[in-house]
Amino acid sequence: MAIMKWNPSRELLNVEREMNKFFNSFGSRFGLMDTANNDEYENAVWAPLTDISEDKDNYIIKLDLPGVSKEDVKISYLDGQLSISGERKQEKETKELKFHRVERTYGRYVRSFTLPGVIKEDKIDAEFKNGQLQITVPKAEEAKPKEISIKIN
Repeated sequence: MAIMKWNPSRELLNVEREMNKFFNSFGSRFGLMDTANNDEYENAVWAPLTDISEDKDNYIIKLDLPGVSKEDVKISYLDGQLSISGERKQEKETKELKFHRVERTYGRYVRSFTLPGVIKEDKIDAEFKNGQLQITVPKAEEAKPKEISIKIN
């Protein structure tokens, strides 16, 4: 009998995939969403932890990608959807090592986020440093909060 490695994050991804299939099936029946490009999600093994925040000028997305080189990160933006994908490659096993525990996840990853329509898509910037990817998405002028002065009579 072979020993199977249990991967809790893979189980969560499987649940997410099934939920996406469920909701996409409704959307595709009524012409609400395009389900043609789900291959990347189907092949994903893990999803990097992500923080999303905003200030008055930008949306800021930070992803933890330890052990991933910047060459193994792909960022794309299309129709309001920002997608980050790539692969964390597993270290080569050697016969001299005997592993007692393997908890780190290797393989393909994908994260996608729907951004508001009022951004400066040509000014999206990404920086990769110390295993953390930071993507800065500038807000368009109409999306920035405006102060309105109140007259007191």
